[in-house]
Amino acid sequence: MTTLINAYKDRNGGILVAEIAGGYQMTTNPAYAQWAKVLKKTKSMGKLSIAALETLSIVAYKQPITRVEIEEIRGVGSDWTLKILLERNLVKITGRKDAPGKPLLFGTTREFLQYFGLKNIADLPTLKEFTKDV
Repeated sequence: MTTLINAYKDRNGGILVAEIAGGYQMTTNPAYAQWAKVLKKTKSMGKLSIAALETLSIVAYKQPITRVEIEEIRGVGSDWTLKILLERNLVKITGRKDAPGKPLLFGTTREFLQYFGLKNIADLPTLKEFTKDV
């Protein structure tokens, strides 16, 4: 185990292996502790409600899409849900539709891809992938 402890210490990274309470623990390198404190203070996004996930999936698969089109698919109003998704930066306004009233168009953001661990929007599962097990 000493070899592992020394290997982490020699590479001068953000993590060290320490012998603590009769065992071993991975700890923050004191040289980088200020960065760990900054990360700890950042607020996690938290969980999304069913309504938010439903709306977000519609936007992801149908983008660019208007609020009215989302509501036609969901069958309920989506004003509040879209507001939350915009605040969390999972959805953005991508422009205006060339239609009467010039409604806003919504699409996903880079944060959406990061939240779901996707490289790009093409990595979303297809409908066939959802129905394989049924």
